[in-house]
Amino acid sequence: MKRWFTFAALLALPSFTAQAHWASPGYLELKQSDEYTYAILWKIPLQAGKPMAISPALPDGCIEQTPIKSINTAAAVVQRWVARCEYGLTGKSIVIDGLTATLTDVLARVNRLDGSVQTVRLTGSEPFFVVTDSQDWLDVSRTYLALGFHHILAGTDHLLFVAALLIIVAGWRRLIATITAFTIAHSITLAMATLGWLHLPFQPIEAVIALSIVFLAVEIVRHNRSIRLNTAPGVSLTYKWPWVVAFTFGLLHGFGFASALIDVGLPQNAIPLALMFFNIGVELGQLIFVGAFLLLTTVAGRLSMPRTKWIEVPAAYAIGAVAAYWTTQRVIGFWAYQT
Repeated sequence: MKRWFTFAALLALPSFTAQAHWASPGYLELKQSDEYTYAILWKIPLQAGKPMAISPALPDGCIEQTPIKSINTAAAVVQRWVARCEYGLTGKSIVIDGLTATLTDVLARVNRLDGSVQTVRLTGSEPFFVVTDSQDWLDVSRTYLALGFHHILAGTDHLLFVAALLIIVAGWRRLIATITAFTIAHSITLAMATLGWLHLPFQPIEAVIALSIVFLAVEIVRHNRSIRLNTAPGVSLTYKWPWVVAFTFGLLHGFGFASALIDVGLPQNAIPLALMFFNIGVELGQLIFVGAFLLLTTVAGRLSMPRTKWIEVPAAYAIGAVAAYWTTQRVIGFWAYQT
C-alpha cells in the first residue's frame, strides 16, 4: 500500500533537503501619506542565502524622494524608501520584475489615505496589478485563500508530517479524528500568533517542527521493528492515540503557518476575514494532499501491490533523514543569526 509513497519519498530526497519551503513570499507595501506621496516597504525573500532577483517597477512619473535603506534579516532583505508619483497611483499598474522566473509569489498592499486597503497576490503568471480606489471583501477573501493554499502545498515540512501520520493511522475513524485534531490545533495557534495574543520565537519553533517529523519517523521504525521481532506492537502513545500526538504537534505547526502570515501581514480593515480565508486555504491544500495520498494507496491496493509492513521502513528513513537535515539546518541558522 505504501510502496509508491516510499519510492516518491526516496526520489524527492535531494529536492526536499534543499529547503522546507520552495520560497517565502515577497511583500510590497505602499502607504499613502498625501495625495502623491507613498512610503514603500519591499521585502525580498532569500533563496540559497541570497535575495531573489525580483523588484517592484512603479508607474511612470514616480520618483524616489529618499535613498533606499536596506536591512538584512534571517529570511529576507527589507528595503524602505519614499516615492512621489506625480500622477497618483489609482488606475496605474505596478509590476514585480523578475517574478515570472520564480516559483514564489508576492503579496502587495496599498494603504490609502482614507484608511482603506487594497491587497493582492501576485504570481509568476500574473506579476502585476492595477491600483484601484476601493476593494471589496471578495478580493480580500480570494487573495488570502490563495495565499494559504499555496503555503501549505509549498511547505514540504508540513506535508511530510501529515504523510507520516497517514502511514501510522489505520482505519477511517482514526484517520478523521487524527486529521481533525491536527487541523484544530494548528488553527488555534495560527489565530493566536497572528493576532498577537501569543508570542514565541519562530526560528526555534521551525526547528522543533522539523524535529516533530523525526519523532514520527522514529515511531514508524520502532513499530515495525516490534512486529518483526514478534514483540507487542502498537504500545506507543503515537499508535494508541495518534490524534493526541497530532494535536500536540499541530499547535507547533500553527506557529509555522503564522510566521508566513505575519510576514505578509493582514489588512487592518478585514483582519478576521483575511485570517479565516488564509486558514481555509491551508485546510483545502491539506485535504487535497490527504486525498491524493489515499487515492494512491487505494489504486495500489486494487492493483494487488504488496502491502508488507516492512515497506514502511524505507519511507520512514527517507522522511526522517530529510527532517533531521532540516532540524540541523534550522538550529545552525538560528544560532548563526543570534550571533
